[in-house]
Amino acid sequence: MQNITFILVCLAIFAGLFLLALWFEKRLVKHRKSLSDTHYITYTGLLSAVAGVLMLFEIPLFFAPGFYKLDLSELPVLICTFYLGPVAGVVSELLKVMLKLILKGTTTAFVGDFANFAVGCSFVLPASILYHSRPSRRMAIWGLVLGTVVMTVFGSAFNAIYLLPKFSALFGMPLDAIVAMGTKVNGAINSVSTLVLFAVVPFNLLKGIVVSLLTMLLYKRISPLLHLGDEKKKARLAG
Repeated sequence: MQNITFILVCLAIFAGLFLLALWFEKRLVKHRKSLSDTHYITYTGLLSAVAGVLMLFEIPLFFAPGFYKLDLSELPVLICTFYLGPVAGVVSELLKVMLKLILKGTTTAFVGDFANFAVGCSFVLPASILYHSRPSRRMAIWGLVLGTVVMTVFGSAFNAIYLLPKFSALFGMPLDAIVAMGTKVNGAINSVSTLVLFAVVPFNLLKGIVVSLLTMLLYKRISPLLHLGDEKKKARLAG
């Protein structure tokens, strides 16, 4: 029953995020109609594949238990969603997690993988929506700031309220044992709330800042390559 409930929650959250992204995309992403379905699918798949590979490379953090590891998989997802729109961002988040599961499997009873998807969406979706409301470098920066804040708040609350208890239930590890893993790296961690405060909050902040900086450094350089196909299509239409 626990597994069925977890699957239903996963499906409901994905459906909700997808519909939210679709609603905003139809109102904000003006160039979507100029892109062919093949172009859209190809770039979404390509950037999702890069994200899935990056997800395999995890960096342990000195201030958090071993199951919280930093990866840079949101970088290509952000590039994807800034280029193609919010829907591509949500789909890319899902595809990268599925690819990671195929290549590596799960070590967290799928809870960590679901967390990566849901918390990742809480980062890329606000960033994408704000950016596409008025596309510019300035709005991209503010979008990344907003995404980092939303991810930190949502990710921390989601861990405390749902993810940690669900991991405990599905993985068969008492919450006290999970907290004890945090205590080993930081003596101030002695409860779920302090685990979230001293491990999850700085983890999400660090991830948001690092990925945001890398996105701003790379997107401008990659953007001409992404839009090369757009220009060719416009030239054919004009001809």
